[in-house]
Amino acid sequence: MPAYPKQFEFDALLNDGLSIHLRPIRPDDIDALAMFHQRLDPQSIYNRFFSQKTDLSPEELRHFTSVDFEDRMAFVAIHEEEIVAVGRYDVIPERTGDEVKLAEVAFLVRDDFQGRGVGSRLLQHLAVYGRLKGVTDFEAYVLADNTKMLRLFRKSGYKVTSKLDTGVFRVEYSIAHSLEARETEWVHEKRAVSASILPLLHPSSVAVIGASRDDSSIGGRLFRNLLVTSFAGPLYPINPSAEYVHSVNAYPTVRDVPGPVDLAFITVPAAAVLGVLEDCGEKGVKAVVVISAGFAEGGPGGAAMEADLLAVCRRYGMRLVGPNCMGVLNTDSTVMLDGQFGPTFPPRGNVAMSSQSGALGLAILEQATDLHIGISSFVSLGNRADLSPDDLLLFWEDDPMSDVIVLYMESFGNPRRFGRLARRVSREKPIVVVKSGRTKAGARAAASHTGSLASLDVAADALFRQSGVIRTDTLHELFDVTALLANQPLPAGRRVALLSNAGGPAILVADALESLDLQLPVFSDELRSKLQSHLQPAASTGNPVDMVASAGADQYHKCLSLLLETDEVDTVIVIFIPTTAEGNEEIVLSIRDAVEESQSGKTVLAVFMGSAEATDEITKAKIPVYPYPESATRALAAAVRYREWRDRPEGDFVEFADVDRPDAELVLRNAVARGGDEPVWLDATEVDRLLRAYGIRGAISRIVRTEDEAVEAAAAMAGPVVLKVSSPTLVHKSDVGGVALDVSGEEAVRAAFRQVTSVVDDADGALIQEYLSGGHEVIVGMSEDSLFGPLIVFGLGGIFVELMKDVSFRINPLTDTDAQDMLSEVRSAELLTGYRGADGGDTEALQDLILRVSALVEHNPEIVEMDLNPVKVFAPGEGVAVVDARVRVRRVPGFLLPSRKDIPGRLV
Repeated sequence: MPAYPKQFEFDALLNDGLSIHLRPIRPDDIDALAMFHQRLDPQSIYNRFFSQKTDLSPEELRHFTSVDFEDRMAFVAIHEEEIVAVGRYDVIPERTGDEVKLAEVAFLVRDDFQGRGVGSRLLQHLAVYGRLKGVTDFEAYVLADNTKMLRLFRKSGYKVTSKLDTGVFRVEYSIAHSLEARETEWVHEKRAVSASILPLLHPSSVAVIGASRDDSSIGGRLFRNLLVTSFAGPLYPINPSAEYVHSVNAYPTVRDVPGPVDLAFITVPAAAVLGVLEDCGEKGVKAVVVISAGFAEGGPGGAAMEADLLAVCRRYGMRLVGPNCMGVLNTDSTVMLDGQFGPTFPPRGNVAMSSQSGALGLAILEQATDLHIGISSFVSLGNRADLSPDDLLLFWEDDPMSDVIVLYMESFGNPRRFGRLARRVSREKPIVVVKSGRTKAGARAAASHTGSLASLDVAADALFRQSGVIRTDTLHELFDVTALLANQPLPAGRRVALLSNAGGPAILVADALESLDLQLPVFSDELRSKLQSHLQPAASTGNPVDMVASAGADQYHKCLSLLLETDEVDTVIVIFIPTTAEGNEEIVLSIRDAVEESQSGKTVLAVFMGSAEATDEITKAKIPVYPYPESATRALAAAVRYREWRDRPEGDFVEFADVDRPDAELVLRNAVARGGDEPVWLDATEVDRLLRAYGIRGAISRIVRTEDEAVEAAAAMAGPVVLKVSSPTLVHKSDVGGVALDVSGEEAVRAAFRQVTSVVDDADGALIQEYLSGGHEVIVGMSEDSLFGPLIVFGLGGIFVELMKDVSFRINPLTDTDAQDMLSEVRSAELLTGYRGADGGDTEALQDLILRVSALVEHNPEIVEMDLNPVKVFAPGEGVAVVDARVRVRRVPGFLLPSRKDIPGRLV
């Protein structure tokens, strides 16, 4: 029997935010299953078994708790150490063939958990597991009056067919992961997570455990902040040593509070936190924020304590923020929650923020206040034992108070889930991230070119690029970008107008714009004439518009109004340098007035170098102000790139009808068996067979063991050939002289065979293949990252990849849009489109190759590293061919190759 699939244990949220634990059923669940059955309503039992059963017999209990993890599988939902639901499937052998593997599915949910989404979670989990085991369809038998179960199937997102026969519906549907099923899962996930976070950011009542009359303590400062900002609900200080805290009646424990408590802040020493959490659970608290430090950040002992905290919160269904965090806040006038111990409560606005670092969180709030960036809500995540950026994205996605999402991240929890969510959320709301870790220390050594190019930061960049996330390098840049996104409409295009009273700064901005691929169009004669009518003869009316130093408020107002109304530009950057001690305030206010009077919807940025009065007035008018030209142009470029990403088609995951997956799986099965528990490189014959199974063309080739075989093979290829040493250990053959190119004639073939096989001691022959001349050389590859999963790489070959590292990465799986972007993203991409009249390449065939590699990697998780290098890209219409390829595979726990029929993808 296969090992217990522990990777399928996880915690899930229900529709009302309650947490449950899902896991495979075990033989030792007999007593718990008997107890579960005894607590069921008779009607629920009748709906499941079509008869009344007071108890399950010992034989039935053994049967229901014994599964083979293949054709019989069951999952249980656990809450407070009790089974509250069971979902199972049993494959029906007589209705299973080459194309269909049908399983009967059934669910049973305790009455007090019905209608909360338990059945939906079990159905999703069973479908994922079933697909991995080759199950294609589920069927179920449901009584006609069992409306809850019928509704579960109808709202599952799968295409359900049903037939009524003598009061019983037979329900059947394919469990292929369709777009509709995926969207249904997203809706369930978002509803559950949002419900669980609601008591955190919109609590009706708050308790501060560790509240103190000493305002220098964390508990004292936090409680005082809540009082000063006038939290909208009842506030309960918890302090066993004080009768009152700041004139508010205090309680010894949270259990002594007379009313309900939605949210509790915990500031007691680390050793006391676990007991306090137990009190909160008994009280029915829905969310807790643990400010206290001394947990996982301190080492293994603290990590164990933190795990205990999470276990208590899971048992009672409480969401946990922290530990080791600075708190949360919500500026909504109906809430006014200042649940953090810092001195700054920011102005109300439309930016939702999260910080993993508590210290940086304090700086972020202060900086946001200084720059007039209004905050809707803020969460300091600390150690992220429970609540994560992924959860906050789900909540903020539909939060009407939040238009921009800002994250400071030190690490990813689940990067694949983050990427999936961010890709969806970014379509509606920009996400700005500053993530630490841009160092070479993250690069790891690897045997292939692809592996050596990959690093943790490369993977993070690929994730952000695919999901539309705006990554900034510094906190300063993060605020520059956020100020623009939070206050101005997105730029409609790349065309920028510059309006300035000084030529030097305008030139700096123009240079910065060009370096960022933004455009500075030359104005039409008509527009220049209109501008000149308001300016002195010495002024320049090209682009930039240099109004000269004597320009006053009237010139700024009229020229800016003209630029805002013209259809020749998408964005206007206004530059102002004070040249006198008088009149500065009037100029700044004239800029504000021109923008407020305009109805064009254009993006406007201001660059004020030197002191300028009324800066606060202009920022309050939603015009971002920057002290230096470079800051403004970088922020604008980020906004433009985001707008272009958002406006592009989302792309499709391409399915290839000509793929022979069973043959590819047979190759991998044999290779994995050969390697045992160690990774192993496929030999040339296996690589060729694997690629052909996915429709990937390679050069005609053959493994030869002797000189005579080499001569015979070369003669059959009717042209020049290439010989490469065949070795089980050598990866880079050309580095040691193991490759001979453009070889013709019997004697030359014999000499080349002797030469290439002499370079290593373990040579077992040579690979002889047709010599493909002409075309462009590129590399397409894949490397497995432990956090992000498979990374697909593309780049031009030769010095472009070896020396310049001119490559593009994406996280698998790829859409057709991802593949297009990879081709255009490398700096040397123009070589494939016919640079300066040179021959171009078949970019359509190259895109097809990248997508086939993506499908190969997605379908076969055993592949850990792949190098197709070089790949020849011939003239348009002539296709591509893989000249050399290396593939490394390893055994994957949980994937049972001998019985696998279909694996639609990796678990996400």
